[in-house]
Amino acid sequence: MRKILAYPLTVLYFICFGITLVVFHPIQWICFNVFGYQAHKISVDWLQFFLIRCLNVLGTRFTFTNPYDIDTDQPLIIVANHQSMYDISPIMWYMRKHHPKFIAKKELGKGIPSVSYNLRHGGSVLIDRKNPRQAIPAIMKFGEYIENNKRAAVIFPEGTRSKTGVPKPFQTKGLEMMIKKVPSATIVPISINNSWKMLRYGKFPMGIGNHLKFTVHQPIKIATFVDKQELIRSVEETISSNIHP
Repeated sequence: MRKILAYPLTVLYFICFGITLVVFHPIQWICFNVFGYQAHKISVDWLQFFLIRCLNVLGTRFTFTNPYDIDTDQPLIIVANHQSMYDISPIMWYMRKHHPKFIAKKELGKGIPSVSYNLRHGGSVLIDRKNPRQAIPAIMKFGEYIENNKRAAVIFPEGTRSKTGVPKPFQTKGLEMMIKKVPSATIVPISINNSWKMLRYGKFPMGIGNHLKFTVHQPIKIATFVDKQELIRSVEETISSNIHP
């Protein structure tokens, strides 16, 4: 019965999702080209808010627990496990005062209303995963941007999404590079639970009635760790131990 109900709700969700992307695309363009970065950033924030509201159509609930008052006058590296594309909007909305930016594959930089425009113009970086000669310098430049502008880089070190919620081992090269290029940053670990259930049936229909939970853990100043590998192991352990498949 639950899966049967998921079909019409998924259709309704995709209609709301598509309308939201189409409406916000020209809004972003106007904000960016007429009023500049800050106006564009506000438009992207509200895009995330409405994308989250679209998911409410599926009976999706969100709990974002962050007991820490994190200073905005510093660069951050937000490190989280990755279960689905639905991890992204809640992080962008609830951490919006820190200006979250992403490392995304170059294919996402075109063809998707609103999303592609933001990736190209909002401060994120697009990389060719098959071409390290392009990817590595791009990530290094991205790290410098985060350091100099006190933004937040969002990293999913598992590399690929966990389709069952079971955490995968960290692929640490990208995180190591960001730690090196953003030495003044604070690492903010986040554990994500139940996001994978949105795709429990595949892309259609979507899972309904899920409670997505995001838990922010104790922020860690990179400078407090001499051994950066120990730092990464500590962050991975913190995140993984709070995931409940």
